[in-house]
Amino acid sequence: MVFSSLLFIYIFLPANLVCYALFSDIRKKNICILLFSLLFYSWSSPMYLLLLIIMAFINYIGAGAIDKYRGTSKAVIALVADLTASLGILGYFKYFGFFAGVLKSAGAWQGAIPQIVLPVGISFYTFQLISYVADVYKGSIRADKSFGRVLLYTSLFHQCIAGPIVRYKDIANDLMERKTDINSMSDGISRFCMGLAKKTLLANSCASILDMAVPEGISQISSVTILAAWLGGILYMLQIYLDFSAYSDMAIGLGKMTGFHYRENFNYPYTARSVTDFWRRWHISLSTFFRDYVYIPLGGNRKGIVRQIFNMLVVWALTGLWHGADYNFVLWGLYYFVFLAIEKLFLLKCFERLPDAVSAAAGRLYTFIIVFFGWVIFRFTDLSMAGAMVKSMFGLNGNRFTNLETNTLILNNIIFIAVCILACTPIVKKTAAWLKNKSCSESICCTYAYNVLNILLPGILLFLSTIALIGNSYNPFIYFRF
Repeated sequence: MVFSSLLFIYIFLPANLVCYALFSDIRKKNICILLFSLLFYSWSSPMYLLLLIIMAFINYIGAGAIDKYRGTSKAVIALVADLTASLGILGYFKYFGFFAGVLKSAGAWQGAIPQIVLPVGISFYTFQLISYVADVYKGSIRADKSFGRVLLYTSLFHQCIAGPIVRYKDIANDLMERKTDINSMSDGISRFCMGLAKKTLLANSCASILDMAVPEGISQISSVTILAAWLGGILYMLQIYLDFSAYSDMAIGLGKMTGFHYRENFNYPYTARSVTDFWRRWHISLSTFFRDYVYIPLGGNRKGIVRQIFNMLVVWALTGLWHGADYNFVLWGLYYFVFLAIEKLFLLKCFERLPDAVSAAAGRLYTFIIVFFGWVIFRFTDLSMAGAMVKSMFGLNGNRFTNLETNTLILNNIIFIAVCILACTPIVKKTAAWLKNKSCSESICCTYAYNVLNILLPGILLFLSTIALIGNSYNPFIYFRF
C-alpha cells in the first residue's frame, strides 16, 4: 500500500482517523495507530513484518540495558551488542549479495550469489532505532519502559517506509500525550493533499515524459538527441525531488492529523548556493543523522583539517552505500565528498570574497551543475548507462542535437516543466504567507484569496489527484527501494 493510492486515501486513512477519534485515552489511541501501522506495513511487506517487530524488540532490550547499567562497562557492551545486531541484520538483507558479488569477481567466492529480497523501509526504521539507542546511551533521553510505544515509534505508517528518519526524542512527548485540534487537522489535510498532488500530478508525469525522452537501455540512451539527453537529466532532477519531498509532505501531514509533529525533511534544496548548502536542505533527517551519529563521534572538525577530511570521506562513503548496494551509489557518495572537501578547503572562501549578487548567481549555477550530474550517477546502477548518458549530452555518441520528436516533446510539455520548476522553489509558500499577512491586515481581496487558497485548494488538489489515480497502475515512491 502506498499513500498515493485510492485504497489508502479513501479506505485506510478514513478508517484510521475514525478509529482514532473514537478513543479519548492516549493508550487506546496508540493501540489504534499501532494496529493500523502493522497492517499498513504487512500490506507492503507481509513476509517481513515479523522482522520489523524483532528489530524493535532488540533495540527495546538494548536501550533498557543501557539505561539500567548507565555509566558502566556493561552499558558499552549493551550498546555494541545492539548496534552489531541492528547493523548486522541491515547488512545481511541489503549488502550481503553485493559483497558476495564483489568477492566472486575477485575469485574469493565460489558459490552462487544469493538473491535476498530487501524488506521495505528497513534502512529507515533501522536508522531510527539506532538513533533511539544512541540517544539513550548519550543520556539525551531515557529508555521507554513500554515495548508497545517503541514498536509504535518503529512502525508508524506515516514515515516507516520512506522517512523522514524520526528521532525518538522528537516525538517522545507525542507518544505519551497529544491533542489534535481543528487547526492542526486542517493543516495536516492541506499538507497531505499538497504532497499527494506533487506525487500524482507532477512527479509521476515527470517520470512518463522522462521515459519518452530517454528510454531505458544503453542502446536507446546512446541514440537519443543531445537536447533529449539534457531534458531527461532535468526531468529526473525534478522527479526525484518532487517524488521524495511529496512523501515527506504527506508523512508530515498525516502526523499532524493525529497529533504527531515531524521535522521538515526538505528546504528547497535546488535554491542552494553551494553543495554544502544543498545537503543542509536535502533529506535533512539523513544528513543530520550522519552528522550526529557518525561525523561528530569520529571527531568532526575538532582534530585538524586532515582528520576532518577523513571523517567526511567516511560519512559520504556510508551515505552513498546507505542508498543502495551498487557501485553507482558508492561513486555518488564519493562524488559529493570531493566537492564538499573542495568547498571546505577553499571554494566557499572564494565565494565569500565576491559581491553577494555575483556569489549567489555563481554559487547557484555551480551547485545546479554538480547536483545535475550527481543525479545522472544516482539514476543508473549500470555505470555504462550513466557514461552513455553523459556522452549523449555532449554529442560524443555521434547523436544529433535535436529532432522532430524531441522538439514536439518539449513544446507539448514546456508549461508543465515550468510548473514543476516553480514547485521546487518557495514561491508558492511565500505567496501564501503574503496573502495570510495581508488578510490579517484586513485587506478584503487578500482575505478572500487566502481563504480560497487555504480552504478550496486542498479539495481541488485531492480531486485532481483522484482523477490521475483512477485506472493508474502501482506507482511507488522512488525512495521505497532504499
